[in-house]
Amino acid sequence: MENIDIPKKILNQYATILEDWVPKDASIAIAVSDRYIYYDPGMHDIHLKEGQHIQTGSIAEATIKGRRKVEVVMDNTLYGMSYFGIGYPIDVKGEPGALIIILPPNFHVLKKDQLQFLTGKRDDEWFPIPINEVTYIESLHKKTWFYTSGEQYNISFTLKDLHLRLPKVFLRIHRSYIINMSCIEKISRDFSSNLVITLIDGTELPVSQTYLNEVRSLLGF
Repeated sequence: MENIDIPKKILNQYATILEDWVPKDASIAIAVSDRYIYYDPGMHDIHLKEGQHIQTGSIAEATIKGRRKVEVVMDNTLYGMSYFGIGYPIDVKGEPGALIIILPPNFHVLKKDQLQFLTGKRDDEWFPIPINEVTYIESLHKKTWFYTSGEQYNISFTLKDLHLRLPKVFLRIHRSYIINMSCIEKISRDFSSNLVITLIDGTELPVSQTYLNEVRSLLGF
């Protein structure tokens, strides 16, 4: 591909045009042929670099190859954090390209579809628990459990299902844990320098390397 040299001023016009309908915390990327030529990071930053080659399996690749709009939730395999992306096919100086909007992974879930309660089972009874009372959720022995102050309940949802339907205050920190950020007491390191999150009830949960970038980004440290 020939080097596509587009003045930054022109590229910035894309972001300006989108301001009226794209949330202010969105990141915006433009890819042409096989690389990214523009990236404007928002609050949900997946740390793309201008000049970086498009990765196999990315929204940019699917949009350019298919020449169609792509709308999908991506896991953290490619960029270290999950996100919801919308890719729009565009042409830049005759080359096929993609305009990508990058948002938090649960953005596409309508507010009315977000869970307001979790109904958990305990001792052959079911209890609807307001979502704000849940401190964390755990996948253990092929079952899903959620915890409140002093109680635990079994639930039929998987962590993957819950991740898409929980309010933004919930954060996945490990393949086995989702936490309520409002219940964090402190963040520290263990003897191996891995991050550990302590909740207000004293529970200590590890942050896996897979989710480290996302945890740091959303908690701002």
